[in-house]
Amino acid sequence: MSVRAVVAAGSNVGDREGTLNRGFALLAVHPQVTVAALSPVYETDPVGGPAQEDFLNVVALVDTDLDPLPLLGLLHVIEAACGRERREHWGPRTLDLDLVAFGELTSTDARCTLPHPRAHERAFVLTPWAALDPAAHLVGWGSVAELLRGLDASGVRERPDLEVTV
Repeated sequence: MSVRAVVAAGSNVGDREGTLNRGFALLAVHPQVTVAALSPVYETDPVGGPAQEDFLNVVALVDTDLDPLPLLGLLHVIEAACGRERREHWGPRTLDLDLVAFGELTSTDARCTLPHPRAHERAFVLTPWAALDPAAHLVGWGSVAELLRGLDASGVRERPDLEVTV
């Protein structure tokens, strides 16, 4: 049975647009994953961590027959294939793929907390998600559009000159 998941992606090292495209292309070839839709591309100020370059961010709606942990594992494999090295918490990265939501599932499992524990406070996730699906809701938190209204999204800028596809 297929489940709709929300995957947030960011890149701030190297060819950011190319890396996002490669990451979603790798996700799309998995036989148990369909990338149903991709948001517009946004450029965002980094949040937390050391001084670093701005991110490009995209949100995808993904239909999958995988369970959450195997899907998260696949996302980590794709990050590594795109050059991600986990050296510094919230540091610069070639590709960051976060499992934001998995249908209506909630989980407090430390390996895969759902929904993502900070999604409700991240304008760089909620802005592209709301653009992709204005009626979206985050389990346990409510309307994505409402959550976004309570955040400072001034550091989130749409980049209509860029495109991420599968």
